[in-house]
Amino acid sequence: MRTLDDLLDDGDEGVQGRTVLVRSDLNVPLDDDRNITDDGRIRASAPTISALSGAGAQVVVTAHLGRPKNGPEERFSLAPVAERLGDLLGAPVRLVELGKPLPNMAAGDVVMLENIRFDARETSKDDAERGAFADELVALVGDDAAFVSDGFGVVHRKQASVYDVAQRLEPFAGGLVLSEVEVLRTLTGQPDRPYAVVLGGSKVSDKLAVIEALLPKVDSLLVGGGMCFTFLAAQGHGVGSSLLESEQIDTCRTLLESGKIVLPTDVVVADAFSADANTRTVGVGEIEDGWLGLDIGPDSVRDFGSRIAAAKTIFWNGPMGVFEMAPFAEGTRGVAQAVADSGAFSVVGGGDSAAAVRALGIGEDGFSHISTGGGASLEFLEGATLPGVAVLEEGA
Repeated sequence: MRTLDDLLDDGDEGVQGRTVLVRSDLNVPLDDDRNITDDGRIRASAPTISALSGAGAQVVVTAHLGRPKNGPEERFSLAPVAERLGDLLGAPVRLVELGKPLPNMAAGDVVMLENIRFDARETSKDDAERGAFADELVALVGDDAAFVSDGFGVVHRKQASVYDVAQRLEPFAGGLVLSEVEVLRTLTGQPDRPYAVVLGGSKVSDKLAVIEALLPKVDSLLVGGGMCFTFLAAQGHGVGSSLLESEQIDTCRTLLESGKIVLPTDVVVADAFSADANTRTVGVGEIEDGWLGLDIGPDSVRDFGSRIAAAKTIFWNGPMGVFEMAPFAEGTRGVAQAVADSGAFSVVGGGDSAAAVRALGIGEDGFSHISTGGGASLEFLEGATLPGVAVLEEGA
């Protein structure tokens, strides 16, 4: 695939004065007052936009926020995102409503289109509907514009601003997408061993495909988070009121036959899903009825940590517990710190894992790579074709 560097080096004048449409992933969390609570994706997206602006391009950024259902909704406006991006770039980023013409732009200017999902055609399953919207985006920037795909968190979706636009404009992979693909190809190639994978999160069903894809390739697969209780049930343990996918128990029992899956030996349980609940640490065979597991326990953290320390390649996706509540954050903190201290080639698989690293104050420089796309990372490791990557390769 052609890259951002290819675009910047293209011809004597590069992108000076040329319009470049950039698809970024700026889907950041906001609090009730619409303050950004984690700007990691904006910071990760800024270098590509800055490089284009600095080279004299007229940069038009598309992105989404949340899942609007009925057209424009104020709570899903990208206004706070545009403001934060402007802070990082050191220049204002104007927000343009969908369907409105672009303002007059000089070389180096950056504008952002309002939430691309305010138009339902963006995510339509109908190729013609998506194509019509892509045609409108191309008409907005001109058919001589370049397209830079830099939103790795959406490349696993066949959406108008990700896939269809790349078929209509000269496409290039942004620095963020390129680095993500290179890192994940390392994990799916011949990684240094021992290769350890740490998976957390709520449901086995959400991670089943990646577990099945990774088990033959890894030396150990450490399982925490809510999903561990279905595995524990498969071993014959009672799990009280913990999260349980009973329909996945037989599947988990089969997966355990690999001998590579490592489960917690103790858990932090509570009598309610609340930061103010009564809590205690118990062995995995001692969870009483009415109590639910909300974190892995200290013995499990030590065990997981020793296995992580011995690894040379690590992929971690999913928290070990409900890290947003202080009583249930230590499992995730301990595992994250162990990965950061390991000295291994370590990849944090985006989503809640990346948020946990920042929320718990773990130094980001301790990790080789922190992905911006949890779902895209998992689908890549599953061996799935990512439409937003495939279209860049086709356009090379």
